Amino acid sequence: MSRSKEFNLIDDRRRPIHTILMLVWPIVLEQMLVTLVQSVDTAMVGSLGAAATASVSISHSPMFLINGVMMAFGTGFTVLIARSVGARDFVRARSLIRQAMTTILLLGVPVALICFALSYHIPLWMGAEPDVLALATQYNRIMALGVLFRGMTMVLTAIYRGFGDSRTPMYINMGVNAVNVIGNYLLIYPTHAVRLPGRVYTVWGAGWGVAGAAAASAGSIILGALLLLGITIRRPSPMQISLREDFRLRPDDLREVFRLSLPAMFERFTMSGASIVIASTVASLGTVAIAANSLASTGESFCYMPAFAFGTAATTLMGQALGARRPDLAEKYIRECVRLGSALMGVLCSILFLFAPRIIDLFTNDGEVIAIAGVLLRILATIEIPYLIALVHAGALRGAGDTRSVFVITLISMWGVRVLGAVACVRLLGLGVYSVCVCMCTDNVTRMLMFAWKYHRGEWKAIAGDVPPATEKKK
Repeated sequence: MSRSKEFNLIDDRRRPIHTILMLVWPIVLEQMLVTLVQSVDTAMVGSLGAAATASVSISHSPMFLINGVMMAFGTGFTVLIARSVGARDFVRARSLIRQAMTTILLLGVPVALICFALSYHIPLWMGAEPDVLALATQYNRIMALGVLFRGMTMVLTAIYRGFGDSRTPMYINMGVNAVNVIGNYLLIYPTHAVRLPGRVYTVWGAGWGVAGAAAASAGSIILGALLLLGITIRRPSPMQISLREDFRLRPDDLREVFRLSLPAMFERFTMSGASIVIASTVASLGTVAIAANSLASTGESFCYMPAFAFGTAATTLMGQALGARRPDLAEKYIRECVRLGSALMGVLCSILFLFAPRIIDLFTNDGEVIAIAGVLLRILATIEIPYLIALVHAGALRGAGDTRSVFVITLISMWGVRVLGAVACVRLLGLGVYSVCVCMCTDNVTRMLMFAWKYHRGEWKAIAGDVPPATEKKK
């Protein structure tokens, strides 16, 4: 099979379920590895105490906002590249990759400088307590070094998936995450003795604590970005680029990217802004509540993996199918994504509900945190299938180019249900962290219903026609 045929997923001879699984399994495996590493990170930091856990978790929402800017541009490039691949116009697809790299460089450098300058103020604005503030500042300053490279990784990963190649990012993440775990172990803890059968070994450690976790994470982010970029330049394939080629931004392409990316960026702002408000609301309940909420989210992330994978697959398959002028295949792919994803999520959320306290126990030895986080995790387990259905339909709309509807629905549901409900429950009614979790679940169900309604109306077929497939079809 040629590389060009491998990248083009639209094939009548292949059953939709085979195409979907071919695209989904590397994403699921990759996310499993990423989540496993994040869980190991959380457990390592958690062993330092609740303040250390809170110092890392309180910075996640602002960093999610910053990453969202980069990811939004990745969405625009992914849709156009998937459409070009479906139309078999690999010349334009490669031009879009080069322009994506220029865009991320122009955005990443100033954003990284801003993150470094605000490293103290961000946790302060989030309501961090004094014992958390110093650690969070240290963590943010180091993580700012990886902002540009995080953006590069996210955009390149999205581009590879737009081509239908979800395996290359998986392989890179496998290696990089292994480096991250080893780096965490060596940099977080001081030099210590390790007892193995029959012998005792001395293992060097930097003893940097939270700063060590940040250094390991930032270093692995930089390594992953450079490896992914190197493969894109060196490996012969339909998406290979050269540093000697033209990296200038083209106005027509950039307008299309902005048309698709700006609603996606506003969506990210909507979600990230809501997360910041929610995090600050939880922070008002104290360090234990912050830690419990963070650990429950970490435990839930094991169910997030297939939801994210099927949503990403929906975007790629929709884009390629419409590029090939096959909306009938697009509808088959989306139906199959919902069916397969829901079945898998049913199994995972059952495991999550049954073993919630034991899962939380893996990350901390604080009894109060375990008790609260275990209940939170069981509440979250009840809405995993609606969450997947929402992501698949949202991914389908993005792949069709209807990023505006995704933004509007997210804005209405996230702020009208989750944020308003959480703030009212905690700050007005004096309820605890459990009420915040219930509001989040209600938001996810609301979004599922709204995205499904919008998708099944079929307006995306007309919107997709506004972005014609490439006319120059060269391999």
